[in-house]
Amino acid sequence: MEYTILILLLPLLSFLILGLGGKWMSHRTAGSIGTGVLGVVTVLSYLTAIQYFTAPRLADGTYATLMPYNCTWLPFTPSLSIDLGILLDPISVMMLIVISTVSFMVHLYSFGYMKGERGFQRYYAFLSLFTMSMLGLVVATNIFQMYLFWELVGVSSYLLIGFYYTKPAAIAASKKAFIVTRFADLGFLIGILIYGYYAGTYTFQPDEMALLKGGATMIPLALGLMFIGGAGKSAMFPLHIWLPDAMEGPTPVSALIHAATMVVAGVYLVARMFPLFIDYAPQVLHLVAYVGAFTAFYAASVACVQSDIKRVLAFSTISQIGFMMVALGVCTSLNPHEGGLGYMAGMFHLFTHAMFKALLFLGAGSIIHAVHSNEMSAMGGLRKYMPVTHITFLIACLAIAGIPPFSGFFSKDEILTACFRFSPVMGWIMTVIAAMTAFYMFRLYYGIFWSDKRSAANDEHSSHNAHHTPHESPLTMTVPLMFLALVTIVAGFIPFGHFVSSNGEAYTIHLDWGVAGTSIAIAVISIALATYMYKSGKQQVANALARRFNGLWTAAYHRFYLDEIYQFITHRIIFGCISRPIAWWDRHVVDGFFDFLAWGANATSDEIRGLQSGRIQQYTFVFLLGTLALILLLLL
Repeated sequence: MEYTILILLLPLLSFLILGLGGKWMSHRTAGSIGTGVLGVVTVLSYLTAIQYFTAPRLADGTYATLMPYNCTWLPFTPSLSIDLGILLDPISVMMLIVISTVSFMVHLYSFGYMKGERGFQRYYAFLSLFTMSMLGLVVATNIFQMYLFWELVGVSSYLLIGFYYTKPAAIAASKKAFIVTRFADLGFLIGILIYGYYAGTYTFQPDEMALLKGGATMIPLALGLMFIGGAGKSAMFPLHIWLPDAMEGPTPVSALIHAATMVVAGVYLVARMFPLFIDYAPQVLHLVAYVGAFTAFYAASVACVQSDIKRVLAFSTISQIGFMMVALGVCTSLNPHEGGLGYMAGMFHLFTHAMFKALLFLGAGSIIHAVHSNEMSAMGGLRKYMPVTHITFLIACLAIAGIPPFSGFFSKDEILTACFRFSPVMGWIMTVIAAMTAFYMFRLYYGIFWSDKRSAANDEHSSHNAHHTPHESPLTMTVPLMFLALVTIVAGFIPFGHFVSSNGEAYTIHLDWGVAGTSIAIAVISIALATYMYKSGKQQVANALARRFNGLWTAAYHRFYLDEIYQFITHRIIFGCISRPIAWWDRHVVDGFFDFLAWGANATSDEIRGLQSGRIQQYTFVFLLGTLALILLLLL
């Protein structure tokens, strides 16, 4: 399978061509190059998946782990080196499908959405770099190679979030994303270094001899620090603050970041290191579950009151990533029949979520393209004007709400089953969060497509439309919506456990109808409640509740003031109480000391420069005077 190297080289080549020569290309040429290259990459990814998963299994019932390419880049010791290559196993091949599919849809969609934008060629160059970075991350053969592409993903996100570099909000959002994830990545890097030192390798299988010499005791610390990096990339609490602001980038970029690339990198990291967590750090793995559960609840609470549709979807992503982290964290063994069900469920939800969340964001882009606003107050009744966007958005809402037969039901049900096996308390907590998900998504759906706030929609002079009547998006935007909607409908019927499981063996998914029935009933009740409160658009009940619990509503709307808390800590405490005294010490003590040395040298030189006058009589006098002094010293 040597052709898999092209999956990385082609988007890299696209980035170089568009980045260096894009300014001499037309928009159509640049878009065609970027989209065509990703089309080829998608075909190669599907070919890789077909060839890999149709190959005979090994004698133990697992798929082979292949390395079509692997070379030593930096050798340190005979057993410790940094390699570069391509690793193919079930989860990396699955991620190739997810990334290439969503990225190709985003490339195609952007033809219509970004039409006429200044920097169109630059946009497609950055998309290619982003896609190449994420593809390189998932096929990395070792943790250090993963880190290299991990940082490239961070750089790419910075470039894309700040694409509208003339907007102060976009500049601030890109810097915020970059800085927050850099702090998290510092923990990741320290964890990698500890792991390499005590495990004797940077591969995903530690050296047994190194562990026998006491290295096993440090593996939990290394994995915990690595998870900090994953928590930053996947926007886990309290490192989530960058993701809602990342909405300042173009909407197709939001789809790419939220569905298939940056935010799932942390989930993939935990899944990649899963055997190490199970064998050496189960307590850290359960901590992952608790962090994920709290993050999912927090984000769902905030999403229930947001008015910007992209921010609702952003907090929805944070919550759903929390579900995936919980699924991995509740595992207690490598056997899916015993305690490893969550691994398969988390990867299954990563797969299904990528499709319907990309659909939601691209649908949101279609809506914004039509009404020129992100606010739900500028929407309502759009189902009459945008039938394709309406139906596809509804399919995605039903999927994320967990309504059968849509894909989100099957993956989320397996997560809930794994949670109940771990702890009934965890199971009920996640069930409540799933109910909240159904509620806020249909609050969003009714606010966009059904409410009568835009009763004057037929009037081209409606204040909501700014003299613009909504209309359906062009085919370049609706075709990706229809494709992703079709995938969302059928993806739940894929026998995912036959391809990806915690121990590599085929696992047949069996629905627990006790859990599934409860989750369906709660989801239906939540949707019915959202229908009652928001379908008409008058929202008397919602407004009354907001007034009754005004403090809670306001706190949730302002994200429970986490951004303000960060501002207080950084500006008042770190900058005011720590940085300012350090700066004073630097200016007055350190600089003053060196200024004193400089003044002393100058003053001394002024005093003694007369000794180099060039007058021979003065030199003779000093010489004789010195000689006389030496004679007197010797005589005494």
